[in-house]
Parts: sequence; structure tokens; C-alpha cells
Amino acid sequence: MKILTLNCWSHSIKYHLFSWDDRALLAMGTVERVGLGSSFISQQIPGRELFCMGTEYNDHQSALALIIATLTDPQQGVIADRGEISAVSHRVAHGGSQFRHSLRIDDQVLDSIRNLQHLAPFHSVPNIAGIEAAMFHLPAIPHVAVFDTAFHLSMPGCAYIYPLPYEWYEKHGVRRYGFHGPSHLYLSRRAAVLLDKPVYTCNLITVHLDRGVSLCAIRNGFSMDTSMGMTPLEGTVMETRCGDIDPGIQFYIMQKMNLSACELEQILNNKSGIFGITGRHMERQHFLKAALDGDSRCRLALDIETYRIRKYIGSYLAIVGPLDAIVITTGSGVPEWPVREMMLDGLDCFGIQLDRERNRTTGSKREEVEISATDSRIRVFVIPTNEELVLAEDAAAIHSGDCHDHLHYDYSFACGDFVPSVSLGIGTGLPL
Repeated sequence: MKILTLNCWSHSIKYHLFSWDDRALLAMGTVERVGLGSSFISQQIPGRELFCMGTEYNDHQSALALIIATLTDPQQGVIADRGEISAVSHRVAHGGSQFRHSLRIDDQVLDSIRNLQHLAPFHSVPNIAGIEAAMFHLPAIPHVAVFDTAFHLSMPGCAYIYPLPYEWYEKHGVRRYGFHGPSHLYLSRRAAVLLDKPVYTCNLITVHLDRGVSLCAIRNGFSMDTSMGMTPLEGTVMETRCGDIDPGIQFYIMQKMNLSACELEQILNNKSGIFGITGRHMERQHFLKAALDGDSRCRLALDIETYRIRKYIGSYLAIVGPLDAIVITTGSGVPEWPVREMMLDGLDCFGIQLDRERNRTTGSKREEVEISATDSRIRVFVIPTNEELVLAEDAAAIHSGDCHDHLHYDYSFACGDFVPSVSLGIGTGLPL
């Protein structure tokens, strides 16, 4: 069984092809600048040189056609033809409150996803375009939707209901949903293995640290709260998103600058956060280097980022109760030791002791590492996330007819014999 996973953005598509029978990642790649001109595809296969090719893709449908052509190319591909693909798993940003687990996509499910796209338009619109394109090119196989929001639907009402007119929740679905569910699920299951405890006895704080950042308070294996809200805009500071701000700022600045609601939404999502503070787009490694080298605006952005994360960790300690571990990941492959050091600074009063030398030498290695001191009451792990593996395993379970509730499913990566692989630099691996 070969499973293709897709993560579709407005102008890019990330894909992974898994051979589930062999428990192996066959290929991974990215199509960039879809619809923007100067587009290109890059694909990496174990044991081969990175393949890159430039061309023009006007939309997701043409980009999907190129992905399939590249995977089946006699020289650059890994399969003979598209008929070898058994299922496609799609990351879907928003499933509202109705999609509580992954499921096969049919016309009714797709219509429901379309009806929810207003809750996360920057993500859901390209997600839908990717689903439609893949179903056009691969119509005879199952397509599975894996929802970012599903993992967090275990939150209690006191965590997900906003203090707003209640009819907004009843009529318009205004509530906290949370995102990065597959990542938080993966981190919690891997942490349970490292703790040598059943996940349903583990209390954790997981930190998904990438272009988007979210934290999750996990009690006995279930999400109790998470930093992102109705949309991915809420929470801590991110690469281009503002995170938590005084809502009154929005009305004030709309009047002062004569901005429309759409214009303001674009600014809060795409021109704020670290970019807003520093005034320029920077690769993550360049931003961190500039901050450590004394660039005042970059240092300020780093201070704000880590201060906000530390505040969330402190508040989640009160929610979760006796804590087993803090789990931190990164998707950038950049040495994030300064961020980890700063976000945990001053938390020793809670029993969180960092081994600074171990933290610094961890660097950007794609391995699971404990960075807490030997006398730390709360353990701290760095675990590379693997959302793609969650997508692939959900699709494999649904394809095989297994009853699939992710909260009670025995994932392969939750087993003691699972060994994360560092091949391709993405930490993908399955038990042999």
C-alpha cells in the first residue's frame, strides 16, 4: 500500500509518498510559487541527489499533475505509474466542531469542508483546491481528510467558549478550535514512550514551534486547552501573525488608517509577528543570528516571542496539574537552542531545570533528546514532529477498514520499538 500525503497552501504544496507495507518513506517534495510565476518542484529520495526543476504552474491542479508525473518519472520517480498509489491523505486546517476524527472524503464531506472555509480562509481555500485537484487526477482511490482541529475537540466548554454573546457560538460557531492537532498528537504519543508511561496517564505541555506556533495543555493524553483559537491568528507571537492582542487595537487602527476589515486581517496575518517587529522577512536562522549578534529589533522580537511562550507554559501548568514533561519541537531544522533556553528561563521555581549544555549541543539534529537536568522534577524533551506520518497512518487505517478514533488508536509511533529515522532530515520512521 502506497499513501500520498498532501499539505496544500495558497502558493505551495508539500507532499510525501509512503510505502506502508515496507514502513518506509519513498519520497518527499515541495512545489513552490504556484500561480506566482518562476515556479519549481524539488523532490528528495533516499540515496539520491535532490531533484529540482523549474516550470510554471497556474493552479493546484497543474501542480498536482506535476507531482504525479515526477513520482512516476522513469529517471526521477519511485513508482511505475499512478495506479500504485492506494490512498491520498489531505491535511485540512479546519473541521469545525463536527469533524472529530479523520475520515474518507465524499461529496457530502467536501461540501461541509467548503461550508467551514470562512473559519480559516487562508488555509481552507488551498486545502480544498488540493482535494479537488487530487480527486480529479486520482479519482478511483480513497481520499482522507485529517483535520488540524480534531485533536482539540476534547477541550471542556470553559476552555473553548469565548466570553461573547452566547448566540454567536450557537449560530455562527464562534469558539476556540485549536490547530496543529496531528503535531500535538504525535508529540504526546512519543513523549509517553520516552516517559515509559501509558499516554492516558501523562500530563504534558507540547510546543509546536515553526512558522506557526501553538501550545497544548494535555491532561491524561487529552487536549484540555490550546493557544490558537477560532482561527490560527490567536496565541503566541509567530513569524507573520500577531497572536494575542487587545481587540480594541483593531477598531482604533481601522479608524486611524482608514482600513477595511479585509485589509486589517491581511496585516494581522501576514505583516505582524516577528516580521512586524523587525520590519523585514528573514529566514529563521538569520533572524536568530541577528538577535544574538545584537540587532535591537530582532532581539526585541525574540524576547517577545519567548516571553509569550513562557506565559503560556506558566498558565498551562495551572490547568494540567502535576506535569510529567514539556515537549518542544521545531519544523525549521534550525538550531533553536536560544529559544528553548529563553522560554524556560525562570521556570525553575516550578521544578523545570534545563541542562544548558545538552540544550545547546542538540542544535538542529533530527533526533529525540532530553534537555532537562538530572534533578529536574519536570522533564523537557526536544522531539522532531512528524505530522506527515500521522496523516499517512490515518489514511492507512481508514483504507483498511479499521475503526479510526485517533484519541484511542494504537499508532505505530506510540510503540516502544518505533525508531525515528533521520533520513531526508525530517525524522520519518516506522518500526521495523
